[in-house]
Amino acid sequence: MPTIHHAGLTVRDLDRSLAFYRDSLGMEPMMDVQHRVGGYWGEIVGYPDVDVRFVHVAFPGDDRRLELVEFRTPEPRGDAGEPRDVGVTHVCLLVDDVAALAERLERAGGTSYSAPVKVTEGPNAGGVGLYLRDPDGITVELFQAPR
Repeated sequence: MPTIHHAGLTVRDLDRSLAFYRDSLGMEPMMDVQHRVGGYWGEIVGYPDVDVRFVHVAFPGDDRRLELVEFRTPEPRGDAGEPRDVGVTHVCLLVDDVAALAERLERAGGTSYSAPVKVTEGPNAGGVGLYLRDPDGITVELFQAPR
């Protein structure tokens, strides 16, 4: 039976992203590969001469990882899309206090789509949610479960 090992996010500036995910969210680097040039990575992504740096980060005590990937060659292109765009992804984080964390992440370069929103129906009724963009425009959802 398959299981999720990690989710990957392509970023423009890995040091800036580490400041957001590590320093502001409290995730810890699990693996930091400074240069991966060509080889199997080039074959997997379809760029034979690829040069990437990537870091796996995770919350302490959690095996689920985010892989932050900075393409050096070929040069990154495009901007992160909107939540409605096909192919756009988001990461949902279960948190204790959406409002407090959103405020901290905004100081670190994040941009909220709205103020925290109370979930009014369905299985998560009574919870609180918020979408925000990280410094690269990637959508991060903060979710506070019902009390």
